[in-house]
Amino acid sequence: MGWTSGVVVYVIIWWIVFFMARPIGVRPPHEAGQEVQPGNEAGAPVQPYIWSKIGATTAIAAVLWVGAYWLITSDLISFRKP
Repeated sequence: MGWTSGVVVYVIIWWIVFFMARPIGVRPPHEAGQEVQPGNEAGAPVQPYIWSKIGATTAIAAVLWVGAYWLITSDLISFRKP
């Protein structure tokens, strides 16, 4: 795997993990016991914890990328003809 394909694989893994992590721990104002402020969406989260999710996503994506890199370079699963 070249460095460009490695970066592409990492970015794809990062975005998939990020979208999986986004709904974790978010609560809309009515569940948090707060009133919706004028001009805000009723379902918008009170505290999205976005920076902690970005950090966790980066670490998880790095671990998954190492696993994908090993799987691709080890030829354990190969779609190429022998």
